[in-house]
Amino acid sequence: MTPTAAELARENEELRQQLREAEELIEAVRTGAVDALAIQGAEGPRIFTLESADHGYRTLVEQMSEGAVLLAADGFVLYCNAALAQGLGCAQADMLGHSFTEFVPAQYLAYWLGLCQQGWLRQVRGEMPLQSCHDGSLHPFSVSMNVLTFSGAPTLAVLLADVSARKEISAIRSMVVQQNALLDRKNEELLRQQAARVAIEKTAAEVGRMLEGIPQIAWTADLQGRTTYLNQRWFDYVGENATTPEQLASRIHPDDFAVSFRSWEHSLATQQPLELECRIRNQTGDYRWMLGRALPSRNEAGEVVQWIGTYTDIHAHKLAQERVAQAQRLLRDNNEELTRVNVDLDSFIYTASHDLKGPITNIEGLLQALTDELPVEARLRPPVNDIMGMLTKSVTRFQRTIEQLGDVAKLQREHGLAVVPVPLSSVVQGVSLDLAPLVRASGAQLDVELADNAAVRFLEKNLRSLVYNLLSNALKYRDPARPARVQLRARPDGQFMRLTVQDNGLGIDPAGQRKLFGLFERLHNHVEGSGIGLFMVKKMVENAGGRIAVESEVGVGSTFTVLLPQ
Repeated sequence: MTPTAAELARENEELRQQLREAEELIEAVRTGAVDALAIQGAEGPRIFTLESADHGYRTLVEQMSEGAVLLAADGFVLYCNAALAQGLGCAQADMLGHSFTEFVPAQYLAYWLGLCQQGWLRQVRGEMPLQSCHDGSLHPFSVSMNVLTFSGAPTLAVLLADVSARKEISAIRSMVVQQNALLDRKNEELLRQQAARVAIEKTAAEVGRMLEGIPQIAWTADLQGRTTYLNQRWFDYVGENATTPEQLASRIHPDDFAVSFRSWEHSLATQQPLELECRIRNQTGDYRWMLGRALPSRNEAGEVVQWIGTYTDIHAHKLAQERVAQAQRLLRDNNEELTRVNVDLDSFIYTASHDLKGPITNIEGLLQALTDELPVEARLRPPVNDIMGMLTKSVTRFQRTIEQLGDVAKLQREHGLAVVPVPLSSVVQGVSLDLAPLVRASGAQLDVELADNAAVRFLEKNLRSLVYNLLSNALKYRDPARPARVQLRARPDGQFMRLTVQDNGLGIDPAGQRKLFGLFERLHNHVEGSGIGLFMVKKMVENAGGRIAVESEVGVGSTFTVLLPQ
């Protein structure tokens, strides 16, 4: 449809009006009355203006130290202040009309677009680097976004604050905090050390007062072993003001110095108590033996703060020890000599008993030959008969003595032989059978009481000899005024077996008890014997590590107690 003349006239008037408005705007822009920006868009160039009424706000934004930028919906820069242009190393004119993504690093582009998308909806904050126009370097910025109306159109206002300085300040602040913490710790350590020094000084004063009151030489030392205190006893002993390490060392006997020094060094290194013996020279130049002892002194935390020690005069004790040691050496030499004598005696007894058997056998043969040569009438006459009887008994006793001497020598040679547990019951039963005729003839009562499974570590033949001697003696030395009663008991006693033989016989007086176990000792002459039996019993018991004792009262009886190892 072709427009009418009226319509064309009206359209021309509208175009003239728009032209006049454009010319007025251009004139206002040219004269500075209005700030404007032309942005090339899809619909052609578009003019954005900032009214002169907002000129004061613009001045404020330009003077801000933070960067400010206005973005169109498509991300193009409508406005930026000088602070942002300077921070990115660009001219303001070079940034206007350009997409702001040109200043965003590629790796942060997605993050930037996400912030913008949120910024069109609400206020949003973030942090990211921007790229400099000059050299492409990156600068960290804090980003704050909000929607504003610009020339009647909504725009995205972005404030960008360079946080490089803030990061440096944060690093400096962190360093300052660390330094302050270090200073605080050092101050605390200084205060603690000062308190510790005060405590040590106080403790040292108290220790000094205490150490001055003891009779021994007392001293203290630090952790390096340096002497820090000596009580008056030391100066009284040495007679001079000897306090330097050289002076102290010169007082120790040269033969004792190296050993004492090593002991002291060991205690310092291990914090173990010190104990040593050394000779220290006194004011008269004499060396006296001292017992040195020291202990580490610890604080409440268990740390060693000093050493406290004493020297005690043990000179008299040391001399006594030397005398005891000398006596022990003499005793040891005497024991060795006695051992050699015993060996010689054993050899002599063995040789003598062996050598005497031949002559006594010859005497016995000659006596028998003489008896055979004498007429029967002569043999039966009282003097001859009595003499022949006494000769025969003497030869018999001599033979028995030689045999017993051989047994003594044999007993000594048996010392040290391996022994095994021997049951007491079988040995006692065998001895009881051997003594049964004597028990019947004397009308005696023999009571035996043995612990279950009683056994001793003893040579079996020696055990039999021991039991036989004790029981036979109890029967032989019975009191004729009353029926004989003999009791044999055995029960454990610690590591020993206690064997007791008790009788109601004649008894033994104290003098007899003292020599009862001697060789060839006989207390009663009305009973035949050689005085060797109990000697051998005692020898056998002691060789096995046991003990034997007797308790007796005349007219009451005797009790023999034997302790034998189990």
